[in-house]
Amino acid sequence: MNQPVHYTPIEFSDRIALFFTKGMRFFADTFFKKRYGHRAVVLETVAGVPGMVAGMWTHLTSLRSMKAGYGPKIRTLLAEAENERMHLMTFIEIAKPNIFERYLVLIAQAIFWNFFFIVYVFFPRTAHRIVGYFEEEAVYSYTEYLKEIDEGRIANVPAPKIAIDYWKLESNATLRDVVIAVRNDEAHHRDTNHQFASDYDQKS
Repeated sequence: MNQPVHYTPIEFSDRIALFFTKGMRFFADTFFKKRYGHRAVVLETVAGVPGMVAGMWTHLTSLRSMKAGYGPKIRTLLAEAENERMHLMTFIEIAKPNIFERYLVLIAQAIFWNFFFIVYVFFPRTAHRIVGYFEEEAVYSYTEYLKEIDEGRIANVPAPKIAIDYWKLESNATLRDVVIAVRNDEAHHRDTNHQFASDYDQKS
């Protein structure tokens, strides 16, 4: 589950979602290169948006339709948003972003929130597929991050306390343990969002 897995595009919207994700990946690779900790700070800020937007909209959909049955999806999406927030809080402790990267976080979040909100309202299937592909790339990036640690190019520093408390790691846990825990989370989000997207096919 924690290894790279790719969902092969079927619908045209799947291809659009994948193309968009690859474009974002190109930007991240060009800007951050091997600075995985700093990459995580910016990208986890963006990653915390979809679950909150989708959870909020699903909540409002339930209110408007006056129908039950949305609860499990709402709770899953909001839990995903909180999980991504904790990823960000953890990597802020590790990477210590500078002022430029902090402003970049604000700009990226503002742009992506509005973009994703529009996509989710009108094309929820595509929105979930985008997140699924985002998470595929996240698993790949954290796998590369892990490789850099294992090969000694990135120091395997002690895990910050916030990570130890959140994932209930051993008191002597290291960055490697944190990356593995985060990668497992991203793999779960990948599978969940691809399934949410596929659920729309079953409803049609």
